[in-house]
Amino acid sequence: MANELQPLSLLFQNRLFRIPDYQRGYAWQQSQLIDFWDDIINLQDDRYHYTGLLSLKELKKKVISSWGEDIWMVDAGFKACHIVDGQQRLTTFIVLLNELIEIAKAENKDLTENDIVLGFETLKDIRSKYICRHRPPNNQITTYLFGYEVDNPSAEYLKYRVFNEPYSGSVNETYYTKNLKYAKEFFKKNISELYADEGMKGLSNLYLKLTQRLMFNIHEIDDDYDVFVAFETMNNRGKKLTNLELLKNRLIYLTTLYADDKFDELDKSNLRKQINDAWKEVYYQLGRNEKTPLSDDEFLRAHWISYFSYSRKKGDDYINFLLGKFSAKNIFKKKTIYLSSGEEETSDLNYDEDDLNVEIEEKETMEVSKLEPSEISSYVNSLKDLAKYWYDTYFPLQSENLTQEEKQWVDKLNRIGIGYFRPLVMVIISRRDFSEEQRLKAFKAIERFIFICFRLGTYQATFRSSEYNRATRSVYLHEMNLEDLIEDIEDTTNSNIEYAIPNFVTRIEKNFDNNTGFYTWNPIRYFLYEYEVFLSQKNNIDKLNWMLFTKSEKDKVSIEHILPQTPSKYYWKNAFRQFDEDEIKLLSGALGNLLPLSQSINSSLQNDSFEDKKTSKSSGRRGYENGSHSEIEISKESDWSADRIYNRSKQLLEFMERRWKFSMTKEQLDRLVYVSFAVDGREVPDELPKEKLVETTVKSNDAQNKESNDELGNKQLQFWTAFVNYCTEEGRGDIGARKPLQQNWYDIAVPNAEFHLSFTVTRSKYITLLLYVYNPEAFAQLEEKKDKIESLFGDKFDWYSSKAGSIAKRILYRKEYDIFNPSKHTDIFEWMIEKYDLLHNALIAVGEIDANQRTEKKFDPLKEFLVNSTEAEMTLSFRQIEDIIGETLCKSAYNYNAYWNPSATHILPHTIIEAGYEIVNVDLIGKSVELKKNK
Repeated sequence: MANELQPLSLLFQNRLFRIPDYQRGYAWQQSQLIDFWDDIINLQDDRYHYTGLLSLKELKKKVISSWGEDIWMVDAGFKACHIVDGQQRLTTFIVLLNELIEIAKAENKDLTENDIVLGFETLKDIRSKYICRHRPPNNQITTYLFGYEVDNPSAEYLKYRVFNEPYSGSVNETYYTKNLKYAKEFFKKNISELYADEGMKGLSNLYLKLTQRLMFNIHEIDDDYDVFVAFETMNNRGKKLTNLELLKNRLIYLTTLYADDKFDELDKSNLRKQINDAWKEVYYQLGRNEKTPLSDDEFLRAHWISYFSYSRKKGDDYINFLLGKFSAKNIFKKKTIYLSSGEEETSDLNYDEDDLNVEIEEKETMEVSKLEPSEISSYVNSLKDLAKYWYDTYFPLQSENLTQEEKQWVDKLNRIGIGYFRPLVMVIISRRDFSEEQRLKAFKAIERFIFICFRLGTYQATFRSSEYNRATRSVYLHEMNLEDLIEDIEDTTNSNIEYAIPNFVTRIEKNFDNNTGFYTWNPIRYFLYEYEVFLSQKNNIDKLNWMLFTKSEKDKVSIEHILPQTPSKYYWKNAFRQFDEDEIKLLSGALGNLLPLSQSINSSLQNDSFEDKKTSKSSGRRGYENGSHSEIEISKESDWSADRIYNRSKQLLEFMERRWKFSMTKEQLDRLVYVSFAVDGREVPDELPKEKLVETTVKSNDAQNKESNDELGNKQLQFWTAFVNYCTEEGRGDIGARKPLQQNWYDIAVPNAEFHLSFTVTRSKYITLLLYVYNPEAFAQLEEKKDKIESLFGDKFDWYSSKAGSIAKRILYRKEYDIFNPSKHTDIFEWMIEKYDLLHNALIAVGEIDANQRTEKKFDPLKEFLVNSTEAEMTLSFRQIEDIIGETLCKSAYNYNAYWNPSATHILPHTIIEAGYEIVNVDLIGKSVELKKNK
């Protein structure tokens, strides 16, 4: 086993390199290439650079029998080697060296390769030494000294697109070949610049550095077992293997382990080909869209959900399962066979001292296969088959497997946010026995579920995910009828409308409290686009492009406030003169005042008068009359007023009801319209005098504050993220359950209550604990208990800061802090949790929260275990508890006795009490808890 430092010039002496089929393709991208180039360029003349380990496996003749024309090099005395580790670096060397040869040749067109010299060697000799050789005497066969094994898309690409061999025919591109293409262009550009600065001398110096002073540590591996183990362990350096790459290596390794009498070489070769063909197809599909390559790990997980039993304990469950399933220990299980002697058994044994020195004969065993080759074959062929349908879920408009209407609905799912339904959609598309009508019905049911439960109801992103992930597998394996699944989705959606709509109303009212209204409702673009689709279907013309509509450009807007947020021109001030500044902000954020633009505009144009917005007179603006269907609809109005905003808000909300098939109460509809004051019949003052009103040219609120708002949003996100992490560490999943977002509030749900709790940050200096009460009746009920709540809480609340006439009410408790100072976060978070617990317990005490209602279910398995236990006393180690619940306990459980104190807000000890036990003692040293059953 060699283990020595060698430069490239020695490394390539009498060696023929091939990248084996279990290796991934070329994965280096810009950052790795820049580092590599900088190392070479900055290498001083008298220094050497250690490039890293290169692990090689010399191949036997039978292994290379499939190499065809290239075997002549082995017969000529070259050693055939597989590159087990270091192929990314060696590939980069070869691509760079080839570009160096090509540029030296291009810059000396009048000379032959025999006459062009780099570092005392001719280009002809360099090409023959490192790139390729021709089989004498006829030179008809060209063999490349470095390359991929045959039947690999990268092999063809390297030969015809990197080395520029002619007569290629069509060459398939994959995710990996795109990296080769980029590397070739990267080195071509940088070497050309080097030549422009230093001429042939610079190229010669680069060649000498590359071949003489970059040193490899050569490590030769002896046997097949070492090869596969080395691959898995060594490839954690540099650019780590993806799980898909690791799994391919594992599967190919397993094909070598079956006994020849069970699975001969021909079978092994065929299975290996199936694996390679599957991965070739997978990588083709994942890399088909050059601008948006798909994640191989996400596809692998989606396939796992479809093919195997689903669990969601941890995010990496799927790869742990797969590597456990497809492992060497599952190829053979040793089973002991006792040979019958035909003699009667006797029990009169004599244990003599001499017996200790008798050589013990090993019991005869036989090997019983657990993981059949057919299982590997079925798995990889399923992976291969589903890859194209996975691509269809991302790029339905390019699909050859979907009808036109199906494409439109899968496209809708991508626009609304398909979430955990993507594997299910993939499987539905793959079931070619389903009719178009069945698939459409399923897609429509999923879209409606997402809109109502997630976009309106803002349910947790995992709501019903386990059920529908399990259904994915059942549908794929033909164990579940699609009609039954559709019925379940529709029933779930319908049964949750009564909860989703109040959540939606509350969220929008909170947005209006912050003066943003529907403009900051996340699904606003999807909703307005769907209204545009509705109008376009009536006119049979599409006028709004989703990609342009959602494209984010600095200082550009694609959703316009018709009435500006901060009106500065005479037209708007005069048209809305009967309303104060706060009312104008509310009208501006109303749903009926928002308009999707077919062409984004500079935000500074939002103050244009309504007439200027309607026509194309204003430079930089396409008038509403020439815009989307929604714009054209608005352009027919003679002017824009508060009552038009009110009426259009109702019109759009009624469209929402029809489109997603649900009904709101009149009260809910009014609360969402929000601007009922627009039609309160108030007296309109005389017109403002034009000559006395000096118009000011100001940026719209969006443009003026965009940069500062972006900065504030980032700070808010960082603060809430740190808070959620702190809650997780402290075992307070009851508080930190929601995803942190770029907003000034963080809500905490209270099941079965007419209010929820929330924290808000204001002007970077105040943290507020808030009761957000949904209606006046619930507020009145709480107000009756005001003294008791404040007594239990230990301080006064601000009960009366809500805007006059608002239906929802806020009850506030505020403290001043340096909110965005990370060094203060621990103090702030401790205060937040302390005050939350005080308020939560006070609300339990006055009967406003059910003490037995918990928002987190992860400890339910522990409760079930204890309820079913007959032990009067028991000691459970923390590890046993973790095994029961399937999760790791938080750090506080291991470090603080206080964590185990029974409390309505400490879920684990509360669960123990619910199960009928009390906590007698907590041993933080022995990491255990003593429990005693209540009599």
